[in-house]
Amino acid sequence: MGTLLQSSRRVLPLHESPLARPSTVSAVFRAAARLIATNGLHKGDFVPDSFDREMCVPHFLRPMSIVAALKCVTTDDPHRTSLLADEAITVLALRLEVDGEGPLFGGIFDLEAHVDAWGDVESRTTESAVAVLEAAADANEVSA
Repeated sequence: MGTLLQSSRRVLPLHESPLARPSTVSAVFRAAARLIATNGLHKGDFVPDSFDREMCVPHFLRPMSIVAALKCVTTDDPHRTSLLADEAITVLALRLEVDGEGPLFGGIFDLEAHVDAWGDVESRTTESAVAVLEAAADANEVSA
């Protein structure tokens, strides 16, 4: 995520400008793909050791789930959401199938759970998650 600056509270990316963050759903997908390609795909939770019991690495530098990556690229925090992250999660959830089915309900938590279920499939790899995010970015640009 670029060069880091040590703050008294947390480690911040040097680019705190809102212009440095993606501003379209396609850009969110591409940024999340780069983040997962760099940090790795995590299954089972947003990031490993969410409660910092064993790790002291900032959460945005850890492997993360697809949902966490979508949130992180819009807010710099894999646990905080934004309207743009929610829109990207919605678009992606409607593209993915888990056991041959799309999401069962349309609430944001249901859509997040659906994307997480897709990412948590045992055979899912970092490369396949990156490919799906890039394909979603391409498809979203074509439909826009």
